[in-house]
Amino acid sequence: MKHSFLLIFLLLTVASCQFFETEKVSSESIFKEEIKTIDWKDVDRYPSFSNCENELEKPEQKDCFINTISSQLYKSINHEGIIASRDIYDTVRVNFQVSSAGELTIVNIKMDSLLQREFPKLEAWILESVDSLRPVAPAFKRGIPVRTQFTLPVIIKTN
Repeated sequence: MKHSFLLIFLLLTVASCQFFETEKVSSESIFKEEIKTIDWKDVDRYPSFSNCENELEKPEQKDCFINTISSQLYKSINHEGIIASRDIYDTVRVNFQVSSAGELTIVNIKMDSLLQREFPKLEAWILESVDSLRPVAPAFKRGIPVRTQFTLPVIIKTN
């Protein structure tokens, strides 16, 4: 009886070892799985200006950032006192980026050639306006500062 108990105990011990084995996972496979789960087109925190630092939610952060740039552009263009020879209703697309160091630069400005002929200095006004803005912080992804790009439509309308 004693031997059979010992034999059963020994068999259970040997059979149960397979349940205690752990699968070894390399750090490379963990890294590959983690990379697959990251949404590379979204950030955790948008770039910000000093007036946007108190915004805690992502949609409000983005809105504040875009609204700050838009209001600066419109204020700068209106300050120039644009006079047109005809009625104009057109859109200028301003592509810009904020580097991981927080530097705001214009990548390119897309506008219609007629609009460019009507306002030859418009591109320079937009460049000057954006150059006067200084973000406080870049965008962040998983706690790391990252470069972001935006396209801002600027509507030019005259009466």
